Amino acid sequence: MTTLHTSFQLLDTQSIEALGITVLTSRHRTTGAMHYHLACDNSENALMIGFATQPMSSRGEAHILEHVVLCGSQKYPVRDPFFSMVKRSLNTFMNAMTASDWTVYPFATQNKKDFFNLLSVYTDAVFFPNIHPLDFAQEGIRVELDDEGKPHYHGIVFNEMKGAMSGEIDQLYYALASQLFRHTTYHYNSGGDPADIIKLTYEDLVAFHQKHYHPSNAIIMSFGDIDVAEIQARLHDEALARFDGVNYPEKGRRLHSVAEMRRDEPLAVYDTYSSDSEGEQMTHHVLAWLLPTITDPKLRLSLRLMEGVLIEHSGSPLRAYLESHTLGTAPSPLLGLDDSHYQMVFYAGLRGSDAKYADEVEQGILALLQQVADNPIADEVIETVLHQIELDQRHIGGDSMPYGLTLMLEGFSTAIHGGNPVDVWQIDEHLTWLKQQAKQPNWVQNLIYTHLLNNQHRVRLTMTPDDKKAARLIEAEQATLDELYHRLSDEDKQVINRQTSDLRQRQATPDDINLLPKVGLDDVPSEVAFTQGSHTMLQADGVSYPVHLYHAGTNGLYYYQVIIPLQGKIAERLLNDPLLPLYLFLLSELGTVQYDARSFQAVQASQSSGVTARISQRTDLYNADDLSSYFVLATRALNSKPSAIGLVNEVLNETIFSETDRIKELLQQKQSGWQSRLAGAGHAYAMQTASRNLSRQAAIEYAYSGLPALAALKEFLAQALQDNSLWQQLSDRLAQLHQCLINLPKQVLLVCEEQASDGLLNEIAKQLSAKPAAMPQSEHRLIFDDLTQLLTKKDSEDIAWLISTNVYHNAAAYAATTAADEDTPALMVLAPFLRNGYLHGAIREQGGAYGGGASFDSNAAAFRFYSYRDPHCAETFEHFKSSIDWLLDNEHDNEQLTEAILGIISGMDKPASPAGEAVKSCLSQLHQRDKAWQQQLRAKILAVNIDDLKRVARKYLKNQPHTRAVLAPMGQEEALGKLGFAIKKLG
Repeated sequence: MTTLHTSFQLLDTQSIEALGITVLTSRHRTTGAMHYHLACDNSENALMIGFATQPMSSRGEAHILEHVVLCGSQKYPVRDPFFSMVKRSLNTFMNAMTASDWTVYPFATQNKKDFFNLLSVYTDAVFFPNIHPLDFAQEGIRVELDDEGKPHYHGIVFNEMKGAMSGEIDQLYYALASQLFRHTTYHYNSGGDPADIIKLTYEDLVAFHQKHYHPSNAIIMSFGDIDVAEIQARLHDEALARFDGVNYPEKGRRLHSVAEMRRDEPLAVYDTYSSDSEGEQMTHHVLAWLLPTITDPKLRLSLRLMEGVLIEHSGSPLRAYLESHTLGTAPSPLLGLDDSHYQMVFYAGLRGSDAKYADEVEQGILALLQQVADNPIADEVIETVLHQIELDQRHIGGDSMPYGLTLMLEGFSTAIHGGNPVDVWQIDEHLTWLKQQAKQPNWVQNLIYTHLLNNQHRVRLTMTPDDKKAARLIEAEQATLDELYHRLSDEDKQVINRQTSDLRQRQATPDDINLLPKVGLDDVPSEVAFTQGSHTMLQADGVSYPVHLYHAGTNGLYYYQVIIPLQGKIAERLLNDPLLPLYLFLLSELGTVQYDARSFQAVQASQSSGVTARISQRTDLYNADDLSSYFVLATRALNSKPSAIGLVNEVLNETIFSETDRIKELLQQKQSGWQSRLAGAGHAYAMQTASRNLSRQAAIEYAYSGLPALAALKEFLAQALQDNSLWQQLSDRLAQLHQCLINLPKQVLLVCEEQASDGLLNEIAKQLSAKPAAMPQSEHRLIFDDLTQLLTKKDSEDIAWLISTNVYHNAAAYAATTAADEDTPALMVLAPFLRNGYLHGAIREQGGAYGGGASFDSNAAAFRFYSYRDPHCAETFEHFKSSIDWLLDNEHDNEQLTEAILGIISGMDKPASPAGEAVKSCLSQLHQRDKAWQQQLRAKILAVNIDDLKRVARKYLKNQPHTRAVLAPMGQEEALGKLGFAIKKLG
């Protein structure tokens, strides 16, 4: 029997066999804080503290508070304990996140000492923050005066949200949410609208903390193999026991979400989004329906089934209708069920349309829903959706975020609204109920009638592009500043200047970070984590195929991949083909000899998670001009669905490229989605642009997957509007590329439970086949072929790409070296050393950017500096150079070095899922980076010293040639030209 700490009362215990966890639900006796502990045999322990936060304005108080509470607390009066702990920890994840109606502070680590260090810092931060006025000024919003006495707005969140709200999808979402929700917190932008952030005061922020951040309004979740009583003892002693009814109230207010007042009739609204151009096929039409709350697990699962019937895959009726719609280019990025709010929402719509089609699009969607609701739904359609729900439930994630945190976040939104998160994790009972309900006649159809067709709380948003909107926002901000300037008295200016001076002094004052707990190099595991598999040969069709077999706890799933080494002349032609990224994108989305494209999507969904294609590519260990490349075709499926293996074979051997209408749909979707995401990944594209000439892989990625490729795709789609024959030419080229690739020698990777492997290997042997490879013959020349010139164009041009954004994303790249070079360990450590010691303070704290730093990339053979969501451009490039001088001109202690090394090691040791670890280890071996190589690299990293850092800085950075790149606002063309940038636009 599990024993809790005496300060907690056990409310419930639930064992969830499908996930291998036991959920202990308890409540702190004094404060009422809820604690859900997910006990399991997993050494990556995680903890998350969260609060219901319900702002009733768009001033950003919840978001800014998330930043400010991590700027020092009672026990840890350090100016930036969060960032300092990133450096003093072996964490596998540390962050804080603000959603529409909650704020969470999660972390994960594989080190027990580190776990309790982070628990202490996090609990003190959220419950007992200092909330210093100068931290509010730095992180949130402040006014500073320039040399002429003119006021300007500054603040990290202010600049972050300027960047976020320049994104097309964010503008779409908030324009729609404000109409769908009129009276509740979802009407507002919890992250903050820059025009409203300037209205937030320090007093508002303190009051928001007092109202929302009491344990009574908190939910704490933990995951892993540390004993629950030990975790609860620390929670009690570190934080909860300090709520004594004297200095801090024992009880606070538990915030409860309220339902939105329902509309009596549908509403049609019109708005605009900031765009870099105006033209046809750039309008969004989106319908949104307000649904019931998420707290009924059976209804939530029922609506998930309804969603799946409508949009699970490209063969589903609503998705198929939207993808092939003649009045738009792609389904809206807001599509399907959103269950992240207290009340769920269902979206359907088109992007790439025109404003005049609003009524026609709406009526078409409603007519499609009516058609589905009025006709029988095939049993196999419902079975496919139920299969996908089970597949999602059984899949152990953790490859992008720790598995425990993924589970906790899935359950948190239910818990924060008064529901039982166990219902989210333990769905077997509800799934059994759902399967029975779905057998009733017209059951899914009635869901469509009830929640969509007969639901009058529906909003239709038509959102058109406005290439002058960004400029108007800047003008409006300037008008506000001008008005402020005329109101400022001399005394006001003195106050502002004094605050500016105080903040600069506070930022420049070194912290006593020894007040914070830490781990040291002696806490670093000596061994690299590496999953070992067996390597055998499989005989099939008279040919021997290498097999990489890994047995792992995969929870009833198997992971199957066909791997094709890209070596030799044919592979060289493939890698140099600019259509390769488009081929990978299209491959498993098209039809086969047996099925058309949409039918094949239904088949894939009924048997597997779908088939995906990618290239796993690394720069050679020693030569920046050589590549190690593998084509990978992958799927995952339930052990009970060995037929998924045949799907991979069908994609390999029977894909056809003759459905040009489908190719057109997919490429239109790709182009519109790609462009709308630029603002969110601007720094990545800036780094890619800056390092484009430093390795062959860097050149290929920039030319074929970077902004030149997006520009080429836009131009091709425009040309194809005028010349329909281009689609057949593209089809021919793709078919030739496909035949070349699939006939190369194959290998197999299988990850599964041991008892399943024999049967799966037998099935693989039946499916594999080999054909002689042939050199592709390119008969048609397309606009994409112009991209090949970029592979040999070794210019040193500084490039500024102009996009629809309100901030800068800056990067500078210096030629460095490859992975096996003796300087690589020092270059790896140098990047966090410069970020921790100089760049973070100069670019983020003082400069107001959302982030900035440095990285060493052995694949690009580059050392890169970067900043993102940055209000500055020229100044930031000066900071990049100044960080080098800071390193070389000053003495540095070993504590700073240790922090940089810990950051590198924790990144290397971050675990993936059991299947993810196996795949990662297999591909590492194929790329000549096996465990012995990684172990040797680890030892060299641990041996790096300060002199090594200075040596490589002098060798590769100080006064060395470098290339700059920036993604910048459209209106800055003249200024960027004066800074020496060549200006490029996407067309």
